[in-house]
Amino acid sequence: MDLAKQHLDIGLYTNRREEQLAFWQRTVGLEFDHIGKLGGGVHQLRHHMNGSILKINHARDPLPELAPSGYRRLLIARRGFTAPASLTDPDGNAVDIVPAGYRGVVGIGIEIAVSDLDAAKAYWAGALEFDLGENDTVIAGDTVLFLRQDNAVQPTPDEKNALGYRYTTVQIHKCDGEHEGILARGGREGGPPRTIGTTTRYSFVRDPDGNWLEVSQRAQLTGTLEQ
Repeated sequence: MDLAKQHLDIGLYTNRREEQLAFWQRTVGLEFDHIGKLGGGVHQLRHHMNGSILKINHARDPLPELAPSGYRRLLIARRGFTAPASLTDPDGNAVDIVPAGYRGVVGIGIEIAVSDLDAAKAYWAGALEFDLGENDTVIAGDTVLFLRQDNAVQPTPDEKNALGYRYTTVQIHKCDGEHEGILARGGREGGPPRTIGTTTRYSFVRDPDGNWLEVSQRAQLTGTLEQ
């Protein structure tokens, strides 16, 4: 893929706005960026983490507690740490603050539970054209994905707006072409390309377990939404 940014982002959904902001800003130490209005009573509170963005999607209406997605743990590199510190946010999402370079993580890492390692590798390295690393890892720009075989994994629900980590985002230059290419190489359709005003054109694709990936062309990064 033709990346517009060498860092994946990750999004979670919550009903606990103030508790989540206190945790991610004060305990984890992330810098707030801005709020985006997604419609339907959902506000996206964006936070910086080593070039990646944590998208805290706060929903006004109660969110369903569905089976978790395969995105199980977020690792954030931090200078000055000599050993990992394992934390959980107010909704129980796992996050580790790790020394820079720990397990290859210089920005962020994401642990993904999968039902079939070979199928997951074919998706991330084949359909998405990222690089396979050692020990069941995938290198997506400077983001490290840790694939973990879990025979108890349930298919990720079709309803994306539910509590917990629910999707990742890759920033690219041309949404439509990348979306078509991913599907042609074996990715599953999640949602066709659409445009939000003058800011973003995006789509969704899904992995073999149904995990959601947003394919985002953001004018702030690409300068245009033309295809």
